[in-house]
Amino acid sequence: MTPPRPATAPTSRVRRALARVRLIHLVPVFALIALSAWAFASPVGASPDDDFHLTSIWCAQAAATECSPGANASERRVPEALVRSGCYIRQPNVSAGCQRGVSYNPHDTVLTSRGNFVGGYPPVYYAAMSVFVGSDIRVSSLVIRIVNAALFVALATALFALLPARRRPAAAWGWLLSTVPLALFIIPSDNPSSWTVAGVGVGWLALLGWFETEGRRKLGLGCVFLLAGIMAAGSRSDGAIYTALGIAVAVVLSWRRDRRFLLDLILPAVVLVLCALSALTSSQSLSVVNGFGGATGATGSGETPNPLALLAFNLLNVPSLWAGALGTWSLGWFDTVMPAVVAFGSIGCFVGIGFLGFGSLSRRKALALAGVGAALIVIPVYVLTKGGDRVGVEVQPRYLLPAIVLLAGLLAISAGRRSIRPSRGQVILVILTLAVAQFVALDTNLRRYVSGAGSRGWNLDDGIQWWWNMPVPPMAVLIVGSLAYLACVAVLVAEVTDRRLPLLSASKVMT
Repeated sequence: MTPPRPATAPTSRVRRALARVRLIHLVPVFALIALSAWAFASPVGASPDDDFHLTSIWCAQAAATECSPGANASERRVPEALVRSGCYIRQPNVSAGCQRGVSYNPHDTVLTSRGNFVGGYPPVYYAAMSVFVGSDIRVSSLVIRIVNAALFVALATALFALLPARRRPAAAWGWLLSTVPLALFIIPSDNPSSWTVAGVGVGWLALLGWFETEGRRKLGLGCVFLLAGIMAAGSRSDGAIYTALGIAVAVVLSWRRDRRFLLDLILPAVVLVLCALSALTSSQSLSVVNGFGGATGATGSGETPNPLALLAFNLLNVPSLWAGALGTWSLGWFDTVMPAVVAFGSIGCFVGIGFLGFGSLSRRKALALAGVGAALIVIPVYVLTKGGDRVGVEVQPRYLLPAIVLLAGLLAISAGRRSIRPSRGQVILVILTLAVAQFVALDTNLRRYVSGAGSRGWNLDDGIQWWWNMPVPPMAVLIVGSLAYLACVAVLVAEVTDRRLPLLSASKVMT
């Protein structure tokens, strides 16, 4: 008879499996926890124009029982909460507790013209998210947010795993330098900008990897690029523009004069066709061509401003839109003001690592940087000036966020054998600065909705006026989310810089 295996055999196999797990393998878990904390950090209706976007999601399917026709083609009858949940909007001292006066019964409906009823936005995002619509509006909104967070984490993880090792720092730094606080708020939200930011930020590097790799890795990166392109172009018309910009950057960085490269160009050409269809079939793209044209001019008095004076004003002030994505502008409906430490920390890290990136410069990288930099100036200045608007009106930082993520990754990309290699002290400083900025931003965002921006005290659980129907309190969400973010940043930065840091010197998880 064969002697029985020792009782310790399963335990030994588990230990051997755990011994092969590196800390970097846990980064997707940390990232999803951190983004989920931001998903819970605001109530239904908190992201910009959520009344429009939630209604569009609920009405995306022709047979939707939660959405019935109105008096004309531009109106629908939808659940009251989709339209009126934002009772706290532009009142920072008013908490989301005011939602107690709003009916969340899906059968209590109101008439609205705020929705994607006449093809203003591409339909792909709304159709995809409508799958998660259920009878409970609060739960459906949360599920959509977490699904968007999970999609981003899955795309970013696949990109990082498939990229050649020398391209991974660009993927890591591109997101770390550009996410606090706006991207952390937008990605796990109900807003289609979630897909735009994720698709553009992932897509251009996936395409670069497509040009530079072979075999299964190449196939995987091609699939990631195609999915990212569909997400970006299918969510917003400007996502199509930024996807085209990312394609141009990848082509510039990897251009070769050979038959294989020309064949590789077929894939981005297909995505460019999809981008063109998105832009041509959505009236939202007209804003890029004609401007918004709905503001009051540079003087704010309703008078038509001098075109040259308006152009000069916008050129001199457009950097405020870039900085707005890093904390100088308020979150939500521009009523959640970020403390100065958030912007100071985020901008400082972006500029610091960006300068290191200029130490790894080639002609191709310089040309690509010039193109992205020009887009960050020309697009907002043209749209604003064409519409008679000034910086601070109509064009929001989130409209430029995809290009800012692209710029951050491009700055960190290696040129030849020259790569970004900050010192150990610089790495620790960046990790701690980003962690503090994220903690303060998440605390501020939670406080604004839980008890109002004017509330005092360190404990978010004191004087709660609004919260989700769940046993986990706001303070636990703040602590767990911030610790997960710190772990994500620390492990990821240590991995791509190859720096041994305190508590992270061991490359494997202790068993």
